[in-house]
Amino acid sequence: MKKAFALLCFLLFTVSAWADNGYDLWLHYSKVTGTKLLRQYRSQIVSPLILGTSPTIQKVREEFRKAITVLLDNTTTSLEPSQTRTVFMVGVAAAAPHFTNAVTAAELKTAGSEGYIIKSKPGQTYITANTDIGVLYGMFHYLRLLQTHQDITHLNIVTAPKLQLRLLNHWDNLNRTVERGYAGCSIWDWHKLPGYIDQRYIDYARANASIGINGTVLNNVNANATILTAPYLQKVKALADVFRPYGIKVYLTARFSSPIEIGGLKTADPLNGEVQQFWNNKAKEIYELIPDFGGFLVKANSEGQPGPQDYHRTHADGANMLATALEPYHGVVIWRAFVYAAENPVDRHKQAYDDFAPLDEKFKSNVLVQVKNGAIDFMPREPFHPLFGAMPNTPLMMEFQITQEYTGQGTSLVYLAPLFKETLESDTYCKGKGSTVAKIIDGTLEGHHISGMAGISNIGSDMNWCGHPFAQANWYAYGRLCWDHELSSDTIAEEWLRMTFGNENKFIATAKAMMLQSRETMVEYMNPMGLHHIMGTGNHYGPAPWVSDQKRPEWNPVYYHKADSAGIGFDRTATGSNALAQYFPPVQQQWNDMKTCDEKYLLWFHHVPWTFITKSGRSLWNELCYHYYHGAENVKAMQQTWNSLQAYVDAEQFSHVKQLLAIQYDEAVWWRNACLLYFQTFSKMPIPAGYEAPAKTLAYYKSLRFPFAPGN
Repeated sequence: MKKAFALLCFLLFTVSAWADNGYDLWLHYSKVTGTKLLRQYRSQIVSPLILGTSPTIQKVREEFRKAITVLLDNTTTSLEPSQTRTVFMVGVAAAAPHFTNAVTAAELKTAGSEGYIIKSKPGQTYITANTDIGVLYGMFHYLRLLQTHQDITHLNIVTAPKLQLRLLNHWDNLNRTVERGYAGCSIWDWHKLPGYIDQRYIDYARANASIGINGTVLNNVNANATILTAPYLQKVKALADVFRPYGIKVYLTARFSSPIEIGGLKTADPLNGEVQQFWNNKAKEIYELIPDFGGFLVKANSEGQPGPQDYHRTHADGANMLATALEPYHGVVIWRAFVYAAENPVDRHKQAYDDFAPLDEKFKSNVLVQVKNGAIDFMPREPFHPLFGAMPNTPLMMEFQITQEYTGQGTSLVYLAPLFKETLESDTYCKGKGSTVAKIIDGTLEGHHISGMAGISNIGSDMNWCGHPFAQANWYAYGRLCWDHELSSDTIAEEWLRMTFGNENKFIATAKAMMLQSRETMVEYMNPMGLHHIMGTGNHYGPAPWVSDQKRPEWNPVYYHKADSAGIGFDRTATGSNALAQYFPPVQQQWNDMKTCDEKYLLWFHHVPWTFITKSGRSLWNELCYHYYHGAENVKAMQQTWNSLQAYVDAEQFSHVKQLLAIQYDEAVWWRNACLLYFQTFSKMPIPAGYEAPAKTLAYYKSLRFPFAPGN
């Protein structure tokens, strides 16, 4: 009996060890398959010489050994020079004369401070850069080539990041809850810091470095001033020390009222001398502990947060006060443009533009204004924010949401790269055709010396970091687009699939097609044709287009869809709020006429009659029905697609996604039925024949409550 029990324990452990729980993310190294490919790799990677002893080069050495041991099934790879004629050399270009012969001065100039060069031909491979961190990025790129089974015999790669600041914004609270988090609690265990360094911190840094992310904002934009007190700064220092070898700087969200809450002052007025001295002293304290501290992120005068307008000052006054404190240490201030006020009756779409556009040229040179991709709030689809192009003298930093607050939260497979790309490729026409959002944020359009992108993190304490296995792809895609916003959604999806699940071509082609369609599917069953902000109150979970009892008008879905007996949609033309006037004329022309407006934005900009004939020939009501039903059916098709891939996927991962897709289908039907039943009370039109009738009543859907939904 004891032997049987011992055998059972062994088998259970073995199954658990074999199962892929998703912890390794896209750094899931597995043995290269295919004799020819394996032979090529083994012949090319012989006795690599990794030059240098810095902490970053040590991480290069560790990662390379870890990866190659598995990828090439080789536990004997030496990282010391050998007598072989094969050359495999890694290091900073200035470290050895060999690099001088392999790369040119022009290539090193192109690489800059963070880029890298990878060159190879039979018998020779060089991975080099101007800095240690560039070498680390180059090594991860090389390993990505191996993971995705690329030919490595004739490489000639010279690359540098298009954006300087490539940040994750954590909306993590000090009590370890995560606002809009759907993957467990915060990974920052503040109570145990600084004494205990969790291995997750190191693996977090590895994952970010592998995709070029170079900064992390540790705490929520709805900040707690306690993070700036001495005991917590010691904890922040401990994290900064872990991240530094991976090229990652730490940033903190600074609560504007900190001089009052932790400084003993009676005011936080940015023009007050004592307040200014408080921030000067705080900056000095931080940089003495963390010499490479990145700077402050600030949410001010929005959704009840304190800010300079409390003292009749401008956002520029507040940002410049902090920028002055950080300037001696080369720190930056990232000031969020997400502002709206209950007492302001103007269309919420217009408020950030109205507040910030007049302040162009008034910010100090170390201030970036961080602008959401759209003017409302990370909707499943939004037209680009009108501030892009409206502040040519101010560096604007993109803010995307990686966590899926409005895109299915923790239960939905929604690949967000197409959303990111849709915004980045949007043409503002601010300097004529081709003035894309991407060229504005990377600084090339206006010649700004500083640039950046921020992504609201989807990372939590769940074993697989992101809750939904496919949510990892959004973290990965964000990082890759930070480095090179010209990469396609298709390319990024294929990289992630190959690195995460393996290189079987049939699996890749099928799963990639599903991913690329997933965002459009979700838009159809949630917010088709430009509908927006019709989700549940507070938790933002599920449909609730009927909500009208919130104390702030812009918190009510009815404020946005404006359904009535005549039609549906928000008129933002000259006959309505005139938000369209904030865009440049060629953009206005695209969206100004409901007869020619791109239908994906139709209800965003127009109040449209129910009988309006759409481009399909269907009435608006029938077109809405089509999209809602088509979206739900597409989720069913996703289920069938995933089931067809079972043979190619680890059993644990397969089961996890399969169960979540079943939930997603139920939620798609819920969105479809609840929204159409509600809007039908205004249209008075039947759901077209041939569509499945809703199984529940509108009263049922209105009765649903979710007081403990995650992410609040």
